[in-house]
Amino acid sequence: MFAFATRRLAALLAALLAALLAAALPGATLRAQEPVRPVVFLHANVIDGVSAQPLRDVIVVLAGGRIAAVGANVARPADATVIDLHGRWILPGLIDAHTHISTLGAAKRALESGVTTVRSASTSNFQDVALREMVKTGKIAGPDVLAAGVFISPDLGESVLADPRLAALASGVNTPAELALAVEVNADHGVDVIKTRGTERAGLPNTDPRKQSYTEAQLRAVVEAAAKRGLPVLAHAHGDEGAYAAVKAGVKSIEHGTYLSDSTLRLMAQTGAFLVPTYTTLIDLRDAGGDYDDPVLHVRALHMIPVAQKMVRRARELGVRIVTGVDTQYGPQSVSRVSHEIISFTELGFTPLEAIKAATSLAAECLGLSAKTGRIASGFEADLIVVEGNPLDDIRQIQDVTVVVSNGRVALNRLPFGK
Repeated sequence: MFAFATRRLAALLAALLAALLAAALPGATLRAQEPVRPVVFLHANVIDGVSAQPLRDVIVVLAGGRIAAVGANVARPADATVIDLHGRWILPGLIDAHTHISTLGAAKRALESGVTTVRSASTSNFQDVALREMVKTGKIAGPDVLAAGVFISPDLGESVLADPRLAALASGVNTPAELALAVEVNADHGVDVIKTRGTERAGLPNTDPRKQSYTEAQLRAVVEAAAKRGLPVLAHAHGDEGAYAAVKAGVKSIEHGTYLSDSTLRLMAQTGAFLVPTYTTLIDLRDAGGDYDDPVLHVRALHMIPVAQKMVRRARELGVRIVTGVDTQYGPQSVSRVSHEIISFTELGFTPLEAIKAATSLAAECLGLSAKTGRIASGFEADLIVVEGNPLDDIRQIQDVTVVVSNGRVALNRLPFGK
C-alpha cells in the first residue's frame, strides 16, 4: 500500500512539475499538441544506422509516430505532409547518453541540434522525470528522456531539497543503508536509471578527477539496490581505480573514463559495460566560453585531452562499446553538441559509420532502446534527422541539421531554402 501511494504521489508530482514547466514556456508546447500527421520524404538518401551501404533515392513514410515504410515504391498516405529532399540525407535521430537537461528551453535546443533521445545524467529536482512525461503525453515534441533524478554521491548538496526523505542524507551518503535510501527515493520518483560516482569531478577547479569517491562495496550496494527496482546504473568515473571498482560492481556504463587503464578497459569489454567518454566536454574545458570558463580548468584540460585521446583509441582497439554523450545542460551559452562528439570520434580513429552508430544504433543499445529507436527501419519510432550532404564522405555534414522528426512530429523544418 505504501509503495503504491508513493508511486502515485511521484506521478502527481511529475505531472505538477510538467505543468509548471509548460506554463513557464508556453510557446514550446504549441507544435506538439497538434495531431501527428503522416509524413512522406521523397528522393531521400538513407543511412539507417546499421548497414554499411546507404539506400539511395528512396521514399520514407512516417505514420502513427513510427516509420511505416522505406523503399523505392511504397504506398503514401493521402493526408501526409510531403517533403521533397532532392537527394538530401536521412539518418536516425541522434542520442545523447549523458546530459543534464532540466528546462524546456534546453530540451528545445537539444532537439533542434538533432538529438531525439537523451539519457539524463542527473538533475537537481527530478526535472528530467517531468520532461519525460511531457514528451510522452505530447506536450512537447521531444527529445525522449530517460530520467536519472538525483545523483547518488557522498555529498548531495542542494539536491537534499528534492525530497523530504533525503534530509536524512544531508550529512553524507556512504553506508549501505544510506545508499539504498538514495536509490529508493529516486525509484519512487519513477526514474529510468540510477547515476552514481566512482571518482570526483573534472569540472570543478578544487577537485581531482582521479580521486576515488566510492569503493567497490559501496558501488555494489548501489547496483544491488537499483537492481531490486529493475534499474541500471551509470557511474561517473574519470580515474582508473574508481572506474574499475564500478565495473566490478556491475554498472551499465562508465561516464568519462579519461584515465582508464588497459585492465579496466579489458574488464569493460568482457562484461559489456559501455563507455561514454564525453570527449567534447574536455574541449569545452579548454576553450573559452561554453559551459566552463575557468583558468584552472583550462590548464587541466591541456593535460587531460591527450590522455583521453589515447584512452578512447585504446578502448576501441580492445572492443569496448563506445557511445556519444556531451555532458551539457544545453544552456543558452552551451557550445557542445553530439555532432561534435561524432566528428571527434572520427578524429580518434573511428570510421564515419562507426561514429554514426555510436550516436544511433549502438547508443540505443546502451540505453536499452535498441528495439525502439536508433535506426531507420519499418516499425521503429519515427526519430530522424536530415542533413545536406553525405556524412559517410564528409562527417562534418552531421553538424548541419535541416529537419528533425521526433516520434513522428516534425519538430524542425528549414526546407525549402528557396521561394
